[in-house]
Amino acid sequence: MKTDTQPENPLLQEWKTPFNIPPFDLIKPGHFKPAVEYAIEEARKEIDEIINSGEEPGFHNTVEALERAGSLLNRITPILFNLNSSDTTPQLQTAAREVSPLLTAFANDITLNPDLFKKVRAIYEKKDNLDLDAEQLILLDRRYRSFIRGGAALHEAEKEQFRAITLEMSTLSLKFEENLLAETNDFTLHLTSEDDLAGLPEGVREAAAGLAKERDVKGWVFTLHAPSYVPFMQYSDRRDLREQMYRAYVQRSFRGNEHDNTTLVTRLSDLRLQLARLLGYNDYASYALEERMASTPGEVNSFLARLLEASSPAGRRDLHDMEQYARDLGHTGRLERWDWAYYSEKLRLERFKIDDEALRPYMPLGKVTEAVLGLATKLYGLRFTENSNIPIYNSEVTAWEVHDGDKGVIAILMLDFHPRKGKSGGAWMTGFREQSRADGQRVIPVISLVMNFTRPTQARPSLLSHSEMNTFLHEFGHALHGMLSDCTYESLSGTNVKRDFVELPSQLMENWSWEKEWLDLWAMHYETGEKVPENILNRLKESLTYNEGYACMRQLSFGLLDMAWHTLQEPFDGYIVAFERNAMASAELLPYVDGACMSVSFAHLFSGGYAAGYYGYKWAEVLDADAFSLFREKGIFDSGTALSFRHNILEKGGSREPDELFRAFRGREPSADALIERSGFNRL
Repeated sequence: MKTDTQPENPLLQEWKTPFNIPPFDLIKPGHFKPAVEYAIEEARKEIDEIINSGEEPGFHNTVEALERAGSLLNRITPILFNLNSSDTTPQLQTAAREVSPLLTAFANDITLNPDLFKKVRAIYEKKDNLDLDAEQLILLDRRYRSFIRGGAALHEAEKEQFRAITLEMSTLSLKFEENLLAETNDFTLHLTSEDDLAGLPEGVREAAAGLAKERDVKGWVFTLHAPSYVPFMQYSDRRDLREQMYRAYVQRSFRGNEHDNTTLVTRLSDLRLQLARLLGYNDYASYALEERMASTPGEVNSFLARLLEASSPAGRRDLHDMEQYARDLGHTGRLERWDWAYYSEKLRLERFKIDDEALRPYMPLGKVTEAVLGLATKLYGLRFTENSNIPIYNSEVTAWEVHDGDKGVIAILMLDFHPRKGKSGGAWMTGFREQSRADGQRVIPVISLVMNFTRPTQARPSLLSHSEMNTFLHEFGHALHGMLSDCTYESLSGTNVKRDFVELPSQLMENWSWEKEWLDLWAMHYETGEKVPENILNRLKESLTYNEGYACMRQLSFGLLDMAWHTLQEPFDGYIVAFERNAMASAELLPYVDGACMSVSFAHLFSGGYAAGYYGYKWAEVLDADAFSLFREKGIFDSGTALSFRHNILEKGGSREPDELFRAFRGREPSADALIERSGFNRL
């Protein structure tokens, strides 16, 4: 791998590390641009060999060769973009900005190459006579469609327009993410009086004191990162401070400063429309949904409308109950958005005798980690061994070998749990290397889970809320999809599936967070060793449908906003706040907040790949509720059901169509009945 032109660049050298993991300690931001430039040139040579081959175009010498081309580039780029999200610096952000247009231009050079497209099209047109297996047919179909969707059939002038649009889109998406991170980091609530902490549990106070100490100030510091923001909104008795925190959160990147995303949102929306129109679609959603299970805007909108109709009575009931409860506690005036989490947590405690903070001592992060990994052992026979010799990108990260019986190590799993200045908010699964087969041997994937959980303090370990534990399970479901993948081609492996199918494994895993049979195995008080009392576990399960109407409508409002942006058929020309309020109105229950704008911080849509796809979370809930109903019928640890899910879903990645995979597991088409039942919408 070492080259004469870049001998000192670790990105281009052979990695003599365990499992060929990137040598993070040797890689510097300045290495990325020259390494990517070199790798692109190597990839061009590989592409030229395909084009200039004198052989008759065939699946192996064209489609499969194209799949393998650019392997060096594919080794380098995940490192840059993963670090830019999980452990960034200004230097890394600069590197990402420098590299992104190079990658976009190169991708366009492939799909817009007429000679290459001619070969791929010739193979596609005779695919029925090539004796290809199912995965090969999927690869051929995806490759051909990627050319069409990548502008291969456009005229030369249109191709140049396509290049300009995609280049600008890639640059703006990166800028959107940078701005949002800067805005999230920019705000702090610094408190110096005990009176300001009224209602906050001791653990929340300790964490805030720890943040203050880190920043060398007296008192307590709260931020907009989830482990600080969420419990503050749930427990602070100081309504004025809750309002201050809420307004800061919803005004991120909407303050008219250098990190304002308003122009980026409208420009990205317009560029996406231009792209779609150029390729012959009415709007961007029509273009994007062509590659989804729900294949048209009409199908998505009908799906959202059906769920909205089913959930609205429950949502209005939830709002009425909350308003009445708040009045009973002395609240006057209308219920505002900064009141919801506060009264919701109090009512949940009163109704079910369950307090998220009271559950934390039973869910220390170390024990949760052991339990989540142990669940994969129980279901799929996997065994996890921490290996301190595996390179990591931050000292807080841990690396694990994933063993599968006599198959040995089948994956490497990295766990990155806590917020820091260079890490984006939220939680996600990603990969430094995806699974594939090379020379008949399985290439093991390197999977990373990046989260923002409550940090430990001097007095106590990191204690997770039930919601945080649920997030861990969700992302671990994605990890299983990546780790258990057993496909030939990298572009079809793991989570490389249709966007509205990718959330099935993750959301399925969430179901165990409510199951007494699993929680009873491990949830113990970190000091006394006492198990969670049985009556609390029972009430936890009973609380599953608590405020589910409100929660469903809130999620649907995000899907409606997504579809509104991406079904525009004319360039956006209006006030962004008015536009989004109109889009979300049918699913909103609480008053609007002046100065708030969601679109400018909606990273899923404008920097995260979910454009015209946010409905997929609810779509996948239909699939996961239906799938888990089989586990409930057979037993939540039933090995036969787990083996079927592994074989038919997790191992297959995108090597089959998702509806085919679901039918193979469930024995029929998916039904929304299980979701409606689980949500309690049919029990009003």
